[in-house]
Amino acid sequence: MSAVRRRVLLTGATGNWGRATMREFRHVDDLSVRVLAMPGAEEHLLLEEFADLPHLEIYKGDLTRYADIARAIQGVDVVLHVGAVVSPYADQHPALAHRVNVGSMRNLIQAVQALPDPSATAIVGVGSVAETGDRQEPHHWGRVGDPIRVSRLDEYGQTKVEAERLLVDSGLPRWVWLRQTGIMHPGLLAVRDPIVTHVPLAGVMEWVSDEDAARLLVGIAQHEAPAALWGRVFNVGGGEAWRLTNFGFQERVAAALGVRDVRRWYERNWFATRNFHGHWFSDSDLLEELVPFRRDTVDEALERAVDLLPTNARHAGRVPAWLVKRFVMRPLAYEPRGTMHAVLHRDGAEIAAHFGSLEEWLRIGGWDSFEPPAPSRTPTTLDHGFDETKPAREWTHDDLAGAAAFRGGELLAGLVRVGDVTTRLPWRCGFGHEFKASARLVLAAGHWCPVCVKDTARYAEQAELSPFLAQLERAPERVKPASVGAP
Repeated sequence: MSAVRRRVLLTGATGNWGRATMREFRHVDDLSVRVLAMPGAEEHLLLEEFADLPHLEIYKGDLTRYADIARAIQGVDVVLHVGAVVSPYADQHPALAHRVNVGSMRNLIQAVQALPDPSATAIVGVGSVAETGDRQEPHHWGRVGDPIRVSRLDEYGQTKVEAERLLVDSGLPRWVWLRQTGIMHPGLLAVRDPIVTHVPLAGVMEWVSDEDAARLLVGIAQHEAPAALWGRVFNVGGGEAWRLTNFGFQERVAAALGVRDVRRWYERNWFATRNFHGHWFSDSDLLEELVPFRRDTVDEALERAVDLLPTNARHAGRVPAWLVKRFVMRPLAYEPRGTMHAVLHRDGAEIAAHFGSLEEWLRIGGWDSFEPPAPSRTPTTLDHGFDETKPAREWTHDDLAGAAAFRGGELLAGLVRVGDVTTRLPWRCGFGHEFKASARLVLAAGHWCPVCVKDTARYAEQAELSPFLAQLERAPERVKPASVGAP
């Protein structure tokens, strides 16, 4: 008699990570895969690639419709909730991003809560490194529990913060939240959007390949995951070899395309100096220990990506650099949402976000004064404001109150049950906003006031009251004076 197959529901199956996960399902034979996809023709064409996948069910539906999600999760053991509106599209359509990214999580939680046995269906929710915002040297190392601090103008990051709050404090018995880092996938090298100018050359990212990220999801779904996985938030990263500076990433991609000097494609001052996201994770090995998924090297992932590019793109090194600069890269910088569009039109909010001020942009200089970033590879950690050697089951009122004070606020509950990490408690931030959140959300996951986190322009002001946030305030980037020219 054959064993009962575990059934997994995958959302976002037609996206880059979703398709990689579908391909990984081909390597296992003990899962039934159900996909919830929009009923459009484009989704249908993308899913035709997987018509040969045994035990595949395709449900047509919309993540923003509760009835569609409630129908799709019936009889499901694990939900891999990858579906989302992501950047740069999310930057152009913030209302849609909120409706899908937050609304779908709310619908999914409600649907699982309505099941006869909510513990029978686990939710794997997907967040983003964008939740912790800009983390450049000397704060380029981070871990779960660091301040939630989204960059300005990043509505995608805000939607993931809100969705994470919902899941962590949902009261559901079996969930895990994965803060995904940058995924190196074939489509990444084909991105032609002004968002490329938002990436500071001195910033960092701990990348992961699409195939390794897919192995992670399938590994969680295929077997009963370790108990230590559930009820926690994890950073997803590729590990030591995948920790690159943003300029180093540019060089690696250029080398794979046969380009000798990527700097000839750009002006240095086209790139923002701050306000993106990305850091190296001091805790990303924790997930690898629970669900081993890392196999790829950076070179292997780049080789796969390059092989799938159009012929002209694969041979970019043969194209004169000035042509690429003038007809590909420069237009991106000057399109709406590009950094030079902001400078040219004196858009104060965007200039402040990308450079601090127009004066700071004018001081950036050219490539002759540029020094490739080389941030320390020795991990450092921020203070989370409580004794982290004490197990959560021993947290007391004093631990929670001390953490609140470290964040510039206070715990409003007079009594707290020792070790209760799930009950939503009342808190007040330094600006007087009152809210409810569990000890797990605040102490373990790094969340604080849901009003203040959205007020990104006042993070520096918030840091004056919060030693927790103050750890991330840094002096403006020091650059050599340069001659001033037209943008």
